[in-house]
Amino acid sequence: MKGLLTIAVALFVPAFSYAQGPKNCDDLKSEIAQKLDAKGVKSYSLEIVDKDKDAEGKVVGTCGGGAKKIMYSRTAPAPEKPAKEDAKPQ
Repeated sequence: MKGLLTIAVALFVPAFSYAQGPKNCDDLKSEIAQKLDAKGVKSYSLEIVDKDKDAEGKVVGTCGGGAKKIMYSRTAPAPEKPAKEDAKPQ
């Protein structure tokens, strides 16, 4: 009986996850950004592009039923402003 129940659960669980439908691209992009921010990652960009389009970076997710992908790439950090030196008369 336990074996039959296990088989039934194994068959129905994927059906329920599929029923949720494809993930919204903007929602997935914000979830990925939150995870990166939580890990302390700085100077990055996430871009949603068509699946067939070649783009710079690494694919970190797919959305829109597999029609789009989310690309991650590192960006140059903003230059830090040098500290002002006290102007001393000579």
